[in-house]
Amino acid sequence: MKSKVKSQKAKEIFPFVLYLLLALTSGVVMGLTVAPVGAWFLAWVALAPLWVMVVEKSQNLEGRRNKFFLLPFSFYLLPLLWGIGYHGVALFWITGIHPMDWLGVPWWPSLAIAFFCLSFISLWGGIFVTIWAGTMTYSRSTTIACLNLQKSLPRILIGTAIWCALESLWSAGPLWWSSLAYTQSPHNLVILHLGQLSGPNTVTAAIVAINGFIAEAWINYQQPRTSSHPSRLINKYLAVATGLLITLHLIGFLLYTRPIAQPPTAALQVGIIQGNIPNKIKLLPEGVQRALRGYTEGYLTLVNQGVDAVLTPEGAMPFFDKDLAVTPLVSAIEDKGVIAWVGAFGRKGRSYTNSLFTVNGQGELTSRYDKSKLVPLGEYIPFEEILGAIIQRLSPLDEHQVHGSPHQTFDTPFGRAIVGICYESAFPEVFRRQAAAGGEFILSASNDAHYSAAMPFQHHAQDIMRAIETDRWSVRATNTGYSAFVNPHGKTLWISGYNTYETQAATIYRRQTKTLYVRWGDWLTPLLLGLALIAFAYLWKSRQLNIYPK
Repeated sequence: MKSKVKSQKAKEIFPFVLYLLLALTSGVVMGLTVAPVGAWFLAWVALAPLWVMVVEKSQNLEGRRNKFFLLPFSFYLLPLLWGIGYHGVALFWITGIHPMDWLGVPWWPSLAIAFFCLSFISLWGGIFVTIWAGTMTYSRSTTIACLNLQKSLPRILIGTAIWCALESLWSAGPLWWSSLAYTQSPHNLVILHLGQLSGPNTVTAAIVAINGFIAEAWINYQQPRTSSHPSRLINKYLAVATGLLITLHLIGFLLYTRPIAQPPTAALQVGIIQGNIPNKIKLLPEGVQRALRGYTEGYLTLVNQGVDAVLTPEGAMPFFDKDLAVTPLVSAIEDKGVIAWVGAFGRKGRSYTNSLFTVNGQGELTSRYDKSKLVPLGEYIPFEEILGAIIQRLSPLDEHQVHGSPHQTFDTPFGRAIVGICYESAFPEVFRRQAAAGGEFILSASNDAHYSAAMPFQHHAQDIMRAIETDRWSVRATNTGYSAFVNPHGKTLWISGYNTYETQAATIYRRQTKTLYVRWGDWLTPLLLGLALIAFAYLWKSRQLNIYPK
């Protein structure tokens, strides 16, 4: 008798282990869609296995909820592993912060910090997916056996709406990077143009919905055949998925092929300097001298080419604003009379900001943008009043770095610009708000020198999305690469090498257009949530009236 019980338990455990492996594998597959692999097309199918497992397991476990309406812990391992697989692979570049000898951190503590960072962000992403799966089960639409499209559509609507709502919630916080939308950048520029309608959540909604239809196709395929569903060969779910995929790409293509006006009066010749100063020496005398020499010579080279302005990377000049005014670079700006946008540090009371300054032809600092989205732990300590005595700051500067205002504007002699400093590229609302306030072109300044080449390429992919969503030309200057010029359709007109010193000039055009996203923000997510609520009410009422089987 005992042997039979053990045998039965083994039969139950073995399939579930396979489920766990499938969940982790499909999450890893989603992680392969971004750099360094860039298999973007896998995003359209990588979520489907998890969708199927969430639906089927929640149906099988419906009677096993406890008095707090919680499913067994084993159920939540599925989405958790999927999320860990996705975010762990996509963000593996975070381990590039090791070794942190440039900050004076010993080798083993540096390794521990890198491992903690990767583990934390992977788990953070896993929690996101776990909440999505758990919420899906409580919609009760997932507990109804689906044999017709009429009942699958509400489930797909609810699943898509919940995912988009959670991405909006996560991106409103301090820790965000890997939206499903960025799996398509920089390769699938056509679908990224849906971002002009309602931001990146438009692309995310498309990916989730297509995966949902594919998942429902598999669920339907496994159901017993009836007189109304006699054939397994004709699957309307796959037909709808294919039709939707084609339609969405056609809409994106229409937006992608619109001509870009390039009036000579709006032209602006901008130069980029990529200083290529390793972080190990950036704040040492050797690094400071290389910065002074490299950026001054680069500025003079670009001025001789006839540029109207020059952009330097984040923290290009490791000085505070008052000290910046007496550097050779500012002296060269006074001499040549061509403005520069210089990355440096600004005073803010007893603290400092990571800033971009406009230095005019007279050597005056006429405008300043302070980075508003800081990297947790790397640039500030969350809940510092509580954790400050426990966690030592990683910043090599003595003062505390603080957030800039979320409502800044950046005026230049050529009109108002949209500014993003490093990590801010992952937050579309930072760019949308500045575009709505009259920003005519994008200046993106970054220092990605801590990481492997995969990170700056993903960073470049983020900037491409921001250029498309706001319909603006983008100039991206980085310390070690990749610097680039991007047009409003997301085409990279030039991109630098990696770990190289470079200067480059190109013509961009100031624009005052406003996409639907710039005007109205992310209106799609509230709409989806409203429709999902209606769908939920419809399904609940249907069950109460016994229209559909329980």
